[in-house]
Amino acid sequence: MGATGDTGRVAQSRILLIRAVNVGGATLPMAEFRELLVGLGASDVRTYIASGNALVTIEGDVVAFDRAVERAIEQRFGFFRECISRTPAEVRAALAAHPFEVVQPSYSYVNFLTEEPDAAAITKARSYPTGDDRWEIIGRDQHIRYAHGAGTAQMKVAPIAKALGVPGTARNVKTVQALIDLAG
Repeated sequence: MGATGDTGRVAQSRILLIRAVNVGGATLPMAEFRELLVGLGASDVRTYIASGNALVTIEGDVVAFDRAVERAIEQRFGFFRECISRTPAEVRAALAAHPFEVVQPSYSYVNFLTEEPDAAAITKARSYPTGDDRWEIIGRDQHIRYAHGAGTAQMKVAPIAKALGVPGTARNVKTVQALIDLAG
């Protein structure tokens, strides 16, 4: 996890994933995002590509920090987006658990969910056709394998996500691996 500083609080490394930024008018400049995170008390702040990925060290309540990030983004940039965070070990475990063969890294995704969907929601989501695309839920993560890439998806992601009933943010396995590598 981390080290205890003079405050007696445990420092924790976190990978932050902000849902749906720098698409559809929800602009989140990475330099300003890093500044915002430092202002909220994060240290060792690094971002990776302009899609809402950050590595930080925080002290204190993780959930409270994530909600503070959401509020600060909304106040500063005028749009609400979920902040989903995991420890580097949790992200490593999610990638290791990916149940599909990775033929092309851009075809395989981990959708990090805010919480684990319940069984009824998963059953409802399974009622939507997927063609040759596949998905599975493992804990708080939805694993996706597009047969021909996300740009030519056969499954309709939006109704499946709505049926699952929990927000998430997806990253292809290349990005997931890069975040793990950056976290050390």
